[in-house]
Amino acid sequence: MPSLRFPIACLTLASALCVAPSLHAEDLKSIAAAIDGYRYEFPCKDPMPENPKPGADGVSARATNDPATNDKFTDVKKFGGDPAKRYKVTLRVRGVVEPMMYKDGQMDGDLFYIGGEPNNATYNIYELSVSAPESHYFFNRQDKVGHRIFTIDYTKTIEIQGGATLTFHGDGQNGRMITNFLKLVVPEVPPAPQPYNGQFIQLNVTDVSEVK
Repeated sequence: MPSLRFPIACLTLASALCVAPSLHAEDLKSIAAAIDGYRYEFPCKDPMPENPKPGADGVSARATNDPATNDKFTDVKKFGGDPAKRYKVTLRVRGVVEPMMYKDGQMDGDLFYIGGEPNNATYNIYELSVSAPESHYFFNRQDKVGHRIFTIDYTKTIEIQGGATLTFHGDGQNGRMITNFLKLVVPEVPPAPQPYNGQFIQLNVTDVSEVK
C-alpha cells in the first residue's frame, strides 16, 4: 500500500489555517484590555471581625469629609480597535455585592441593568458607561435593597465602538456599606480563598468579535 505523502508547503499551510482563527481571536480580545481584569472595590475601613454580626454595615475606607469625593470613584479608559468598527464584547461579572435598585432602563436578567438611573440614595452603585454607541450599564440590580450580601457570577455581551471612551464609576453614596458579614468568597478571584473585607466586582473579557 503506497504511503501518503504531502508536500511540506501543504502541511505548513494547513497548520497556519488551523492556528489563524485562535490567533485572530486573541488579537481581538486584546482590543478590550482596558476592561479585562478591571475591579470596582469598596473596602471596609475596619478589619473584618472573627465573628461578624449578621446584616452588619460598616464605614467605607473610601469615605472622606469632602462631599464632592465622598465614597465614590471614576476611572476613564480607552477601548482599542478600529474606530470604523463595532465589537461585541462578552464580560464575565464576578464579585461580592449588596443589592441596588435602578429605574427607567431595561432589565436583562436578575442583576444586569441597561440604561436608566439609580433608584435609591444609600446603596452601592456599580456602573460602566460607553461613549459609542452611547450606553451605560449597572451590575447589581435587585427588586429591593436591604442588609444583604451575595456573590455574583454571570456573563453579558455588550457592543462597543473601536476607540470608545469607557467610564467605570462606583458610588457608595453614604460612606457606608453592607459588610461581607457572611465571609463570602468568589472562587478563583482574589483574594480567594480568603474573603474580601468589603465589596467588589471584577470584570473579565471572555470573548470579542466584530459586528458584521
